Amino acid sequence: MTTDPIADFCSAIQNAAYVKKKEVKMPHSLLKERIAQVMLDEGYLEKIEKIEIGKNKYELKVVIKEPALITKIKRISKPGLRQYVGSKEIPNILRGLGICILSTPKGIMAGHRAKKLRLGGELLLAIY
Repeated sequence: MTTDPIADFCSAIQNAAYVKKKEVKMPHSLLKERIAQVMLDEGYLEKIEKIEIGKNKYELKVVIKEPALITKIKRISKPGLRQYVGSKEIPNILRGLGICILSTPKGIMAGHRAKKLRLGGELLLAIY
């Protein structure tokens, strides 16, 4: 059993991008699906799919759009040390070339969108 499923999600996608593999399968969770949806909206992923593998058991299949786009996915807020930011403190990743993903009261979203809506929250990860 894993203690940090988001870190496993990040590692799986980063490792697949490193070896130029386009498709990754992993255990499904709603949080992983929402993070993948933000990555899809931002252009890092081509497709996400929820596959049923048994009764009430699902797998999440993500297709990476261009493996060269993802060089690093860094987990910022960890189970042992949560990182919260206000809307004015949301970091600019690589001067706008990367994105950060936040968990806000309005849901999981990219940092630039949260800044526009003036929302703060838990800083989950950075992608560059």
